[in-house]
Amino acid sequence: MLAALPNLRAFAISLIRSRDRADDLVQDTIMKAWAKQESYQPGTNMRAWLVTILRNEFYSQIRKSGREVQDTDGAYTSRLSVPPEQHGSVDLHDFRQALEKLPDDQREAILLIGASGFAYEEAAEICGCPVGTIKSRVS
Repeated sequence: MLAALPNLRAFAISLIRSRDRADDLVQDTIMKAWAKQESYQPGTNMRAWLVTILRNEFYSQIRKSGREVQDTDGAYTSRLSVPPEQHGSVDLHDFRQALEKLPDDQREAILLIGASGFAYEEAAEICGCPVGTIKSRVS
């Protein structure tokens, strides 16, 4: 489980776009996985199992947060951020902005395949859709 933490955190950050909230999501995921460890089937991909739990927890939190103030355009968040000091940070910022403009399902597929290194089949299992759908979202 510990070996999957960096990948879980990176995926959570890409979904939430807030390091603190992503860390909370990873913590919630690990707690749920620990409580439901009997449902894990030995010999299967633990990382995919954990990412599935994280993804489901993320969407559950979105449903629960319907009453919270939304910052969909990022105006409030942008006032809290510190401007980048290096050119590499600017490139990463541009990449993140482009990634944020994608629809959620397409961004999720790209992050699972490109950033987390899952196979198309694993990503399809995590997202609960056919492999062809994942391939079209990534292309």
